[in-house]
Amino acid sequence: MTDLKVTEKRFRPEIEGVRVVAAFLVAIYHIWLGAVSGGVDVFFIVSGYLITVSLLTKMERYGKFNYFDYLLGLARRLFPLSFTVLFFTGLFSIIIMPQLQWKQIISEIFSSAFYFQNWQLATNAIDYLAQNNDASPLQHFWALSIQGQFYVTWPLVIFTAYLIAKKILKTPTRKTLLVILSTMFLISIGYSIYITDNNQPWAYFDTFARVWEFSLGGIIALLLPYLRMKKTISLIIGWLGLSIICFTGIILPVSNVFPGYVALLPTTGVILVIIAAENGSKFGVDKLLGTKPFLYLGNISYGFYLWHWPLLIFYYAYFGTDTVSITDGMLIMLLTLILSIISVKVIETPIRKINIKQSRMKLAVILAIIIIPALSLNTSWGLYANANQGKYTEVFNMEDYPGAFVVEEDIKPNPNKEPILMEANATSALPEFYSSSSCYANNREETEVEICSFGETESPDYTIALVGGSHSGHWFPALIELSEKLKLKIDIYNKDGCRFTDDDFNGQMTDECMEWNKNVIQPLMDNAPDIIFTTANVNNGSTVPIGYINQWKKFEGVTEIFAIRDNPRMKEKIPVCLETKSPDECSVPREDALSDIPPWENTEGIPNNVTFADLSDYFCDDNTCKPIIGNVIVYRDQHHLTNLFVKTLAPALEEHIIKALDKIKE
Repeated sequence: MTDLKVTEKRFRPEIEGVRVVAAFLVAIYHIWLGAVSGGVDVFFIVSGYLITVSLLTKMERYGKFNYFDYLLGLARRLFPLSFTVLFFTGLFSIIIMPQLQWKQIISEIFSSAFYFQNWQLATNAIDYLAQNNDASPLQHFWALSIQGQFYVTWPLVIFTAYLIAKKILKTPTRKTLLVILSTMFLISIGYSIYITDNNQPWAYFDTFARVWEFSLGGIIALLLPYLRMKKTISLIIGWLGLSIICFTGIILPVSNVFPGYVALLPTTGVILVIIAAENGSKFGVDKLLGTKPFLYLGNISYGFYLWHWPLLIFYYAYFGTDTVSITDGMLIMLLTLILSIISVKVIETPIRKINIKQSRMKLAVILAIIIIPALSLNTSWGLYANANQGKYTEVFNMEDYPGAFVVEEDIKPNPNKEPILMEANATSALPEFYSSSSCYANNREETEVEICSFGETESPDYTIALVGGSHSGHWFPALIELSEKLKLKIDIYNKDGCRFTDDDFNGQMTDECMEWNKNVIQPLMDNAPDIIFTTANVNNGSTVPIGYINQWKKFEGVTEIFAIRDNPRMKEKIPVCLETKSPDECSVPREDALSDIPPWENTEGIPNNVTFADLSDYFCDDNTCKPIIGNVIVYRDQHHLTNLFVKTLAPALEEHIIKALDKIKE
């Protein structure tokens, strides 16, 4: 049986040009369009093509390859620039980035260094509790993580195909590999379409949903000798391919629909360019992409990709903005270019010239010298950040940190005490029940009702079911404060990002949320609490949502509904805002945060089993809603309350809880 024709292993200048286009598109879309270009999909196809040609040629020529030397060569190519960028990004993050983002950045440096950041971001993408993470200066390493995983595993694919062909089936190597890659392509793209349709945020970072792109690059490498076309056709498809690459990000909302079947668009663009170059013409796209400027920029495209994103995020953080002017964007691009040239010339090129076979130990030592500073800095930074958290505690006293008591009992905070600007990990310091994943439905796809009990669980006088999402859940510390005094058992029925409603708010609530809302009814009926504690409205809404009322009506004659007015929402993440601005600058006008009239006074059809509570005056005076009250920070982000401030609200909440309990006694 004859084998496939051998793809000529030669330098392909058009691929260098494609890399340049992809890298610059990624930067341009990020800086000015605030969008995703699909450029990383271009990188994946190119990587699949090149590595397949390289490894297959070695296997066919020698019947083996040295995996250790391969990995050392891979490290020689990837580590010098990546760890240089990790080091300087960590260093400048300490100086520029908000302290409340340090923990996130530290963890992402670690995951980037060990090439699993895509899985970290995939987990965060579906974890509601991680949704408040801001863009870090290292999130672009997700694509490099996938590529790293591909580079490490792809030799095993090639070797397996060679082994099967030569030792087991006695079939031609290239045809055997083609079957294996085609199978991988079909399985992966099928999975990619499925997971993208069902859980796109996860799918975007899922390695297995991207394998088909690398496989497709390998398939093209095997079939390229059979894809020669007439010069006229090559001319047309080449420029068409480049156009597709350039405009995919404008045509499609890449970050929201990839990587399912729609990712075939930019990958097709790359394939058309590669095919067109097989029979190029005077005016073909390969002539442009193979020119000296493109070849030069292609040599630094990896560095350009690495540097552009941290510079952009530092710009956002330093200037307190989320947009970039044309002029400033050009300066970011220029600085990215300069850093890329310097780092490639000074760091990457000298190391890449080291001969692996002759200087393995020398290369290993040099790579260690490159790696150690980044990891040492990150480790030291992490230890410092953890130690520094110790000075922020949830311990408070009435005299110095009265919190909501300044309203409740007209207590004045100690003017000689600095406000508690944040708790330990203020943006992630969550109510106690969040410490156990079995106490709440935190997964986007989870619809099963998890129930946990706290407070007086042995012999309570009353049971309160805390039902809904995070805006119900953040009242937990106050209820726990009251549990001993009022002999309360607190049952948790929580799915974050999910209100207690039978209406999806015009698609704002996920299908899984609506399913959870159906599933939660029966457990609440079977284990009927004395009070269901939930929210009465959303944000500054002036009416009670009909979906809330529908849920409440189901419990008429069964239990009392305690509906608390939603707290005001701020314009910025308060802990971050307070690092650089005064409390007054972080405040919002009351009229912007709250409706003049309580929502239930504008709403008809409210059932008789509902008690409303409005604690708005503990958040806002007549004119302003404040970020710090009684020397205590109020918010852990833009709209979730800190544990400490909620604890100080316990006496104010107690008055309303007792009213609801009195109704039960009647």
